[in-house]
Amino acid sequence: MTTYGTIPTSSSPGGSSSVSGEYISRAKDRIKAGLGARRPWKVMFDFRSLNFAHGFGDALTRLRYNAAYFRMNYAIIVLLILFLSLLWHPISLIVLIIMLAAWLFLYFLRDEPLVLFGRTVDDRIVLIVLGVVTIVLLFLTSATTNILVALLIAVVVVAVHAMLRKTDDLHVDEENAGLMTGSSS
Repeated sequence: MTTYGTIPTSSSPGGSSSVSGEYISRAKDRIKAGLGARRPWKVMFDFRSLNFAHGFGDALTRLRYNAAYFRMNYAIIVLLILFLSLLWHPISLIVLIIMLAAWLFLYFLRDEPLVLFGRTVDDRIVLIVLGVVTIVLLFLTSATTNILVALLIAVVVVAVHAMLRKTDDLHVDEENAGLMTGSSS
């Protein structure tokens, strides 16, 4: 049997440890790439760039621009506030961690489409199902008030920062330009 033109995918032949090691390596690369979209915290919290907007329209423009520019940072802040609110509810925290693992393996770290019972499942369906299951399970852990208050606090913190942070010194790459102006490329 010839293997002319094939590209080897692993260094060791057929071992299950090499497959799991390769999967973990790929997962690390994807997480690093995702966190690579995060903007430097120094830029985000540059106190010289904080001031009040000149009006409601200016505040909304800043909110939209900064939400697109710092979206990964804001997501980290929201998750951190949610995590801190669940410290006093260990069952909810365990559920959150389990659901985070499910999100990672079923949505973020997959290379090929999800197949159940011989049928390919669309990514939108996976997203909707994971979102609904996460919300339902967290609300069933009797931490509903904590979760809602934490999410409200997180939205207020993010909105206040986004409206106070000037956008004059932020440089936009072409990929994010469409997100910030609302146009589609």
